[in-house]
Amino acid sequence: MVVKSAEFLLGAASVKQLPKDGLPEIALAGRSNVGKSSLLNKLTGRRSLARISGTPGKTRELNLYRIDNGLVIVDLPGYGFAKVPESVRRKWGVLIESYLNERQELSGIVHLVDARHTPTKGDVQMHEWIKYARVPTLIAVTKTDKISRGKRAGALKVVRETLEPDAETSIVFFSAETGEGVKEVWSWIREATGTRRA
Repeated sequence: MVVKSAEFLLGAASVKQLPKDGLPEIALAGRSNVGKSSLLNKLTGRRSLARISGTPGKTRELNLYRIDNGLVIVDLPGYGFAKVPESVRRKWGVLIESYLNERQELSGIVHLVDARHTPTKGDVQMHEWIKYARVPTLIAVTKTDKISRGKRAGALKVVRETLEPDAETSIVFFSAETGEGVKEVWSWIREATGTRRA
C-alpha cells in the first residue's frame, strides 16, 4: 500500500481529548523500545513521522497520526521501562485501559513483541487487557532481522505459549529494517477497519 499523506494529529493525555471525526483507529501497543515508531514509519514510508526516541518511556500520551484522511493510527504509551516513576506508570495504565474499553473508533490493535526475548509480564498484562476489550488483534513479532530463520519457529512458539492469544488473533513477523511483514500488516489493517465494532 502506498501512503499518500500521513500527519501527526495530536498527543492526548485523556480519552476526552480525542477527536470525534469518526475515522477508524488502529492502536499500536507494546513495551518501550519494541519498535512502535519504527513500525509506523515503515508502514507509511516516512522516515521521521514518528520520532524514534533513544530514551525509552518518553511517550506519555496517546499519539495520533492521520493516514490518507481515512485512518488514524494511535501510538499508545510504551510500558515496562524501569526508570519511569510508579505514579506515571499507573497513569499510563489508566489511560491505556480507558482507551481500549471506551473508544468506539478503535477498530483493531497491533500488539508488538520483540522476537529476541520471551514476552515480559507487561506484555502478558497488555494482552490480557486487549483480550478483555474484545478488539481484533494482530501480534507483530518485531526485530526479526535480529534472529536467524532457524529460530523463528521457537520464537513463535514462545509467543503463543506466553501470551495465549485467542484463536482468531493473527501473528506476523515484522522487520523495520528489511520491510518484512509490511504487506501483511496493511492487509490486516484493511480487514480490521472494514468492520467496526458497535
